[in-house]
Amino acid sequence: MDPGALAIFSEQQFRWLLLSTTCFFFAMQGQMLTRSILAWRLTEQATALATINLVVAVPMLLVSMLGGTITDRVERKQLVVFGQCFLLGNEALILTLLLTEQLQFWHIMCAGFITGCVLPFIMPARTAITADVVGPEELQSAIAYTSSLINLSRISGPALMGLVISGFEIIGAYTLSLMLYSVAVACMLGVDRNRPHHSKKSEQTLMSDMVSGFRYLGKNRPVLICLLFGLLPMLLAMPFKNLLVMLAEQVWALGEAGVGTLMAVSGVGGVLGSIWIIRRGNSPNRLTLMFYSTLAFGICLAVFSRTESFYLALPPLLAATTFASAAQTINNASIQLLVDDEFRGRMSSLMMMSFGLTPIGVFPMALVADQIGSANAIFGACIILVIATVGFYLLSPTLRRLDQSIEMRLAKASK
Repeated sequence: MDPGALAIFSEQQFRWLLLSTTCFFFAMQGQMLTRSILAWRLTEQATALATINLVVAVPMLLVSMLGGTITDRVERKQLVVFGQCFLLGNEALILTLLLTEQLQFWHIMCAGFITGCVLPFIMPARTAITADVVGPEELQSAIAYTSSLINLSRISGPALMGLVISGFEIIGAYTLSLMLYSVAVACMLGVDRNRPHHSKKSEQTLMSDMVSGFRYLGKNRPVLICLLFGLLPMLLAMPFKNLLVMLAEQVWALGEAGVGTLMAVSGVGGVLGSIWIIRRGNSPNRLTLMFYSTLAFGICLAVFSRTESFYLALPPLLAATTFASAAQTINNASIQLLVDDEFRGRMSSLMMMSFGLTPIGVFPMALVADQIGSANAIFGACIILVIATVGFYLLSPTLRRLDQSIEMRLAKASK
């Protein structure tokens, strides 16, 4: 491991921010399993699993640029705290409906819609605060550590929620999520106030700032190409996670414990991928790792979908999610290194499309799964991803020059 990789923890603000992020995503990842189980119990339809994700994705896509624009204009810590408190109230309402035995499927959809509206404000603000706190020299390590702990939440969140559900039903899971969201808010109180460096933007209208953000993206082709390349796996293949409930029953005839195991293995792979990037340090060969990791993700996931034995399917799933995490971490870090601080919030909001497109990708995958089975649907998505990844690389000279673009940007920033 790079000997300077742990130096970033000497920054107290980063420690508080990382702890808040971990608790926040721990609750979110656990709730993914909880909502999937609820939706399946209420409807027993794969399209229901897609719908509860779609209602999150649509507002995320529609509101993302607004969230990033506001991040570039206001005090960011308050924005994160307010957003997290709003989600805390959202989950409290669902818990109340559970306790009164009035919960219906459309309630879950409404709660998901609210979540999709709030996340585009929280995520860009968190990213902007992180970049400001650690600086460009430690940014890739900061993103890798953050990704590592977020992926760790994918292990602990679903696994623990599964245990809580088995012992205390869904009500216990929602109670735990409320506690975690509360801790996330409390940790943010230890982070200093963080205002954008370029306050002159606040004198313009929101619409003007949003338009300037799109203009900036159009003029900075390396940022645009890197962003689009990173969206490929999130749209085409990553939606497989939302079909694990269906896959576990159709292929291996396993219940909720099997789903929890699959999601936990996915989380382990995510952690391993982030650790891999941390150990590499700030190596300049980012494109090679990002490209081949994306290919390996598609190939390993295809093997996973065709494996009939549950236990033999776990190693290729672990490998697939390891490669996916590595590719995503490098992609996110590359975009942040290429972006000017003045536009960081708006570009981070566009990166939110990866969260929005994944649930959207669930819908066509679920429709296909209802017709030909979940395993066949995932396998077909993997084939499309591999073809699209190779085609993107061959057709984009800008992508092939990614490493040179980043080095030029870093050299310019150091002057």
